[in-house]
Amino acid sequence: METMTSKQTAGVLSDLIRINNDRIDGYEKAVKDLRPEDKDLSVLFLKAIDQSRKIKIVLGNETQALKEEMPTGTTGSGSIYRAWMELKVTFSGHSRHSILASCEYGEDAAQKAYESALDSEHLPEYLARIVLEQKEELREVHDQVKALRDASK
Repeated sequence: METMTSKQTAGVLSDLIRINNDRIDGYEKAVKDLRPEDKDLSVLFLKAIDQSRKIKIVLGNETQALKEEMPTGTTGSGSIYRAWMELKVTFSGHSRHSILASCEYGEDAAQKAYESALDSEHLPEYLARIVLEQKEELREVHDQVKALRDASK
């Protein structure tokens, strides 16, 4: 088993910060793309943005406690995903279903990032508890987005 270092722990936290930056960017774009008749979704999307901002603060404080810098960027795959989302939404006419499907795709990516972090050997127990709580919190939004997507078919 590999010895845990603060740099490796901060690396795991940084990945989670970046995925939350992806969520913020993705939901901000989704809010802008909503048609007037779909504005009811903005409440959920704004909740997700606020949720990720709060999570980033917690993760950033832990990263800085490890004497590392808090990342400000997004994941590389997040940038590619947002470009794909923009293209897909453009061709589908900003439909409710396509926006929700794109948001669910992003939520799936966040869940995978959190699973990967929890599988890592680089999180001490107290951080693993924080990460698990955040994952469960994010799962609630994922499930809401998925239910709305399924209902919009």
